[in-house]
Amino acid sequence: MLLEFKASNYKSFKDELVFSLIPAPKQKGLDYSVQEETIEKRTYKSLCSAVIYGPNASGKTNIIGAMDTFKSVVLRGHLRNAEDKNNPNAADDALELIPNNATDSPMPVSFSVKFIADGLLIEYAFSADLGTFLDVDYKRRILSESLSVNESRIFVRDNELEFGSFQSIEAFMVNAFEQNEDGAKALAKSNLNDEELFLMNGFKNMFSAKLVALISEWLDHKFMVIYRADTMQLIRKFSDPKKKSVYIEKTLNEAATYFGINSNALGHVVEDDNNEAKLCSVFKQSTKGTAIPAELFESYGTIRFINMFSLVVNALLNGGTLIVDEFDASIHPMALMNIINIFHNDEINVNHAQLIFNTHNPIFLNPNLYRRDEIKFVERDDNSHVSSHYSLSDFGTTGKNGVRKNEDYMKNYFVDRYGAIKDIDFTPIFEELIFRGKEV
Repeated sequence: MLLEFKASNYKSFKDELVFSLIPAPKQKGLDYSVQEETIEKRTYKSLCSAVIYGPNASGKTNIIGAMDTFKSVVLRGHLRNAEDKNNPNAADDALELIPNNATDSPMPVSFSVKFIADGLLIEYAFSADLGTFLDVDYKRRILSESLSVNESRIFVRDNELEFGSFQSIEAFMVNAFEQNEDGAKALAKSNLNDEELFLMNGFKNMFSAKLVALISEWLDHKFMVIYRADTMQLIRKFSDPKKKSVYIEKTLNEAATYFGINSNALGHVVEDDNNEAKLCSVFKQSTKGTAIPAELFESYGTIRFINMFSLVVNALLNGGTLIVDEFDASIHPMALMNIINIFHNDEINVNHAQLIFNTHNPIFLNPNLYRRDEIKFVERDDNSHVSSHYSLSDFGTTGKNGVRKNEDYMKNYFVDRYGAIKDIDFTPIFEELIFRGKEV
């Protein structure tokens, strides 16, 4: 369960970005959106959803990109570029793309995350000197790093490495750690690598592989960040599959049928030796069946929905946090509303799954659907090109700029009450083109 994510000097977010799913104070109503978990007699609350608005090029996708990049760097465990550059988020693989491009001298890039996993409240942060934008040959280094569990500091790395209490993670420590504690600390302090995260290297190897595995599992499988939904293509793998056989997953096919398909069914066909399966449209013809690649027969929206629905199921079953760029593109609003309502249904969403996405569709600006602290905005300054992020709840409920629950959020947004909207008029461009044509 994600509580908070922070980043600074990530692309257009030169200043600190604080993306919080902690409920804002004095927000009433839509209590189904608030999830609770108790750790050591203390209750922590988090929102189950958030929707992000802003004009094109405002920085909405950069929020998702920052989460995606943080995840990738931590799982790699170092500041070196990735060798396999297949991610649609290029900054994941080439870290010289991260720093704000208007900065002349190096500024620290920082990330932090606070989340709950397996009954532990985990806070992890690091900052790094990556040089300036596009400085490929810069000698990168970790400036700071910290880890806390259940609000107890485990380690802090600044100019040197310091340790706190291990009481909160005693069950996760390596065997016979107490007998070797002093030696492990001394060895860790003397072997820090400027380019490597201590969490994923020295701490993992000498202190607690189990705790690092828990953090890695959450990042890898429950922090489900989809940077470019239009490039998403899920790969199915089956154990011991039969070649040319069609595998139809009951749940996925039922959802596809509700959504709308042009064939009798959707299934997966295994064609290669690596057991990877390809989505196909299945046709029943008398006693025989035929399968062809789904992209040849189904709409783009249907294929996109099928890929997305699998992630939704995964998040709901495993308590994942699903973060998607333009989740609603090419999908009918009724299907979207139903998925959102499922995340809001505390009788179905029993594992505390979360759904976060950016959009241009104003239908979600609805006080009966989203709380004010679930509605987020991003705008970018035309002069500095720096993005800022805020929630509708930041406006308060009183005074000239206050926003009350019974107001028309959509109408207010389009009359520029909240910012994060841009007036666009292409008329002068076409007037000039037509005028030029007449002159000729």
